[in-house]
Amino acid sequence: MRLITYNVNGIRAAFTKDFLGWLKTADPDIICIQESKAGNDQIDIESLEKLGYHSYWHSAVRKGYSGVGIASKVKPNHVEYGCGIESYDNEGRIIRADFDGYSAISVYVPSASNIERLDFKMQFCHDFLEYIKNLKKEIPNLIISGDFNICHEAIDIHNPVGLKNVSGFLPMEREWMTSFINECELIDSFRFFNNEPDHYTWWSYRQNSRERNKGWRLDYNFTSYSLKDKLTRAVILKEAVHSDHCPALLELDV
Repeated sequence: MRLITYNVNGIRAAFTKDFLGWLKTADPDIICIQESKAGNDQIDIESLEKLGYHSYWHSAVRKGYSGVGIASKVKPNHVEYGCGIESYDNEGRIIRADFDGYSAISVYVPSASNIERLDFKMQFCHDFLEYIKNLKKEIPNLIISGDFNICHEAIDIHNPVGLKNVSGFLPMEREWMTSFINECELIDSFRFFNNEPDHYTWWSYRQNSRERNKGWRLDYNFTSYSLKDKLTRAVILKEAVHSDHCPALLELDV
């Protein structure tokens, strides 16, 4: 099974950059989308259906903001929109699709590029950790994919010393991610296969950051530890250029 996570930075804009052509070639069984920035009535669901995908979208109340989605070739047994906390659900941050034997989650963790949002971001992170811990009691095999807006380790960011006081690499954010991985018994699938530096999923549009590979690894495919023996491959698809992010691919036998 091939699963891709992708912050598209606007699904409608991505469609104008041949997102559908790329999707047909990449051919994932499941794609988890973040930052769709569109209501359900603004997404070309019919074109996705023509490629064989059932798609489900959880949009923000605020137009043109946030939003997550999941598209899958196999129709899910159940789709859960949100996590039951209104302040997060109003921003379209979490969607879950349940399949036979596992569930896939697309999550978009709040950014705190506006530092006034840092408290909101950290509260979301705390509540999301508890949500996953409780969910695992019911659904032990989870794939949690999305834009976490956090680089976990120094290897995950191009300038760890210079950016240590910038949101996305703050000590409290990194400590939370360590707790998230440990308490929820998760595997960072990319690092399971690759411990090399210079692998990123987001680059600023400024200063030719992408061309110079001055990036951040913000996008993850986490899996329950129970799926460890089923993991076969994890890579970053840097050649996809529909967004300031790029996709991350996970392959596993489920």
